[in-house]
Amino acid sequence: GVFAHLEMLEAQAHETAVKEEEMEQRAEKLARLKARVQELRLQRDKLRAKVDLQQNRQLEKGGVVSNPTQPTAQAVLEWKTKSLKAMLQVFYLTGISGKLTKQGVCFCIITAYESTYLDSYYLDLVIKTAVQIHRHSIPIFIPLEQLAKKYLQTDIRRFLSVLSDHLNAYVGRRYQADQLQEHFSDQIEGTVQRNSLCNLLVFNYKVSSKRKTFPFHVRLLYGDLCCSLPTEVVISCTPDAPKSLAETAAAHSDLFRRMALHKAFRYFSSAEQS
Repeated sequence: GVFAHLEMLEAQAHETAVKEEEMEQRAEKLARLKARVQELRLQRDKLRAKVDLQQNRQLEKGGVVSNPTQPTAQAVLEWKTKSLKAMLQVFYLTGISGKLTKQGVCFCIITAYESTYLDSYYLDLVIKTAVQIHRHSIPIFIPLEQLAKKYLQTDIRRFLSVLSDHLNAYVGRRYQADQLQEHFSDQIEGTVQRNSLCNLLVFNYKVSSKRKTFPFHVRLLYGDLCCSLPTEVVISCTPDAPKSLAETAAAHSDLFRRMALHKAFRYFSSAEQS
């Protein structure tokens, strides 16, 4: 029990250091994004001032100005295009890039996990009175329709941000399962069972105790689809296993909640060797 507790404390210290480094990197990125957003807001205010000035000049010349509370479809389309151009510059730092097309804009969402670039997904939008999804390469099990219905017409930035969170979490869960199967097959009994979304993983692995090995049956449920760590961990062992393995199962369960799967198993292996 003491060794298991020490192992857990070491893992917590390591995880804390990793999180602090990640938080510093996120803070730097957030500061850059905030500065860019402020710059874009200033540009927006300048454009609005120019539009108001042109409208006032037309009024002075006796021209007819349409009701500003009811802009024309062409004005709305031009405004959306300008907004998309500004958005592309902001999202460039977040793994989302894009280019304008004749009908609208095509976005590319680049996913990564632990600084490893994984898959790229494409989303082609048609910009009309209503924004429409023309074609895409998003997996069918990602809730694209629900996200589009909730955000696409009112907040494209939010739509892309949440969609990116879903995709990155999915590839992160898949990457962990692949790494586990590839590098720890000697500890895994059989294969890692998973569904298409990789938000449910089931597998067995061997644990040694008193020169004997006992199988642990694991069920990982990822209730938050925007997260690559499980929200529910269930570990069970055979009835003939020693009672001391219950403490080991509890320590492993805690690690699975806070650490990537392959990292947790790497920690198990190093602890056994030491």
